[in-house]
Amino acid sequence: MTKKRIDHIGVMVKDMESAIRFYTEIIGFELRGRVPHSNGIIELAFLGFGHSEETELELIAGYNDKLPTEGKVHHFAVAVEDVRAEFSRLKQLEVNFIDNEITTLPNGYQYFFISGPEGEWVELFQR
Repeated sequence: MTKKRIDHIGVMVKDMESAIRFYTEIIGFELRGRVPHSNGIIELAFLGFGHSEETELELIAGYNDKLPTEGKVHHFAVAVEDVRAEFSRLKQLEVNFIDNEITTLPNGYQYFFISGPEGEWVELFQR
């Protein structure tokens, strides 16, 4: 069962360079890495404040930039030790899956999304 911690919060941005500059120079985040999504369209950037086990901010460019200002938060992610085991476990329950398979990013991170009770997106995420 998922119980480790919230891994990251995903925020959609129109301009990745501007967003990284804001969050690093103004807010004080450290850029931990940039990763092209395996779909070849989306770009991801992960930012944090120092500790590797803390919750990160994930910036997402190229997904959807037409949401209202109050709707830029895309999802929150829960860190899991075994994403495949979680996928199998949740398939046995009455859970609405957004993804029908596990996605693997070029850096090896794996994830899938499910829908929460109000339609919010919850990502199960393994580094």
